Amino acid sequence: CVPFNLPVGTGHDFQGVVNLLALSSPLPDGVAGDVHAAHDALVETVVSADDALMEQYLDGKELENAVLQPCFVKAVAGGYIVPILCCSNKKMLGIEDLLDAIAHFSPSPLEGIKRAAVDVQKNQEITLETTKEAHFSAYVFKSVVDPYVGKLSYFRVISGTLGSDMSFYNATSKKTDKAGHLYRVFGKEQQPVPRAIPGDIIAVSKLEDMHISDTICDPKHPVKFPEMAFPPPMCSLAVIPLSKGAEKKISECLHKLTEEDKTFRISHDALTNELVLTGMSMLHLQVMIGRLKRRFGIDVEAHTPKIPYKETITARAEAQYKHKKQSGGHGQYGEVHIRIEPLPRGAGFEFVDEVVGGSIPRQYIPAVEKGIREVLDKGILIGHPIVDVRVRLFHGSFHDVDSSEAAFKMAASHAFHDAFNHARPVLLEPIVNIEITIPMKFMGEITGNLSSHRGHIKNMDSLGDLQVVRATIPMASIANYETELKSMTGGQGSFTTAFSHYDVVPAHLMQQIVTQAHAARGTHTRKE
Repeated sequence: CVPFNLPVGTGHDFQGVVNLLALSSPLPDGVAGDVHAAHDALVETVVSADDALMEQYLDGKELENAVLQPCFVKAVAGGYIVPILCCSNKKMLGIEDLLDAIAHFSPSPLEGIKRAAVDVQKNQEITLETTKEAHFSAYVFKSVVDPYVGKLSYFRVISGTLGSDMSFYNATSKKTDKAGHLYRVFGKEQQPVPRAIPGDIIAVSKLEDMHISDTICDPKHPVKFPEMAFPPPMCSLAVIPLSKGAEKKISECLHKLTEEDKTFRISHDALTNELVLTGMSMLHLQVMIGRLKRRFGIDVEAHTPKIPYKETITARAEAQYKHKKQSGGHGQYGEVHIRIEPLPRGAGFEFVDEVVGGSIPRQYIPAVEKGIREVLDKGILIGHPIVDVRVRLFHGSFHDVDSSEAAFKMAASHAFHDAFNHARPVLLEPIVNIEITIPMKFMGEITGNLSSHRGHIKNMDSLGDLQVVRATIPMASIANYETELKSMTGGQGSFTTAFSHYDVVPAHLMQQIVTQAHAARGTHTRKE
């Protein structure tokens, strides 16, 4: 990657560009970077695609632009160079250079790198001929969902020809569709075309089974291109629709937006009962929320997602509870005696029936387990699920007339509450593996920041001029890490995370979390 032009001024002070292939004289003030060094680097990269020109350049001969242009095309086609161009759409600066570069230096499909694909019938890799006479193949790279027009799918033709009256095979969904109307898109305008040839970017409408990364091809000669790789999204926001009745509609509309952007994802967190949006950055998420309101008329309130804590115990305990109620007619009676004990992390819940002698009739045992499971789902400390617990039911009593499933269910619930509170309960928090890529100069600040957030550094590697730091850290400590990393590195750092395991929350932090949860629950109750 080498710059094709350099900006005059940066950020809000951006005033124009300097074309490195055709330097102006005198140069304007405020150019970012060394113009002559960047010019030499560009020319050296271009001539590396042609041995004869490289020899002339090394001999000190001045090469004219007319000589460099065909070599530039060859360098781009061969993958020797990826030109970088600076421009601003809002200020209309650098746009002419960008369009000129596309027009003059982009190779035609016939000159570009040959595309490889897998022959579906033979299950082997082949190289496709980019000619109109070859078998048709194309890959889908974009989707747009419009509430009025419907779904538009964009694809680039790699080989062969597709007519509007022809059928094609989707090698990804394994379905055959008819092309119907083919459109060449210019901004918001769609111009119908009778056929598509190699290099064309074409849109088709209302094909719901066509998605980004799909391969479409000749039904008689099916091929499949490698799927496009997308960076994993790292930033999340929980959203709540502000208008009544939008709860059902919002999920459908958000799924339509995920069709357009594969780095935007939605999920429902069962532990916190929140609808969570995940994207590449907070700015990305704000753009998607704005798009949701603009296109579908749904306004939402966004906030940082709750941490999916879990509850468990660290000691054994025993409890009993007698549920006895008389209110005229049949009463309610049920008594249970239970022991609870911790299980290894990830073991879940285990119920053991140790009742002997018929102290609790067999038909009431399932009600006891059901009452306990309901408490496990609702939680006790902060309302999050209770995990990794074994409950032993070993004794109880009943009444011939007043006992019922409801009575034993209530008794089991109270007994478990009592035992749980005496079994040294703790909170478990999710721990994630984090990988941070940064320039070397920020190493000290990043490692110090990780340590202050209860992170544990596992290893560090070099990646060219960059440093990669790998660590484990509580999820709660990186809720706003995208903003922190941007602040520490000036936007030069990136990170990825992946769930690792659950671990016990330190005692002093656990008390804060419990207090905050009780306060929030009280506020919610008062609002209701």
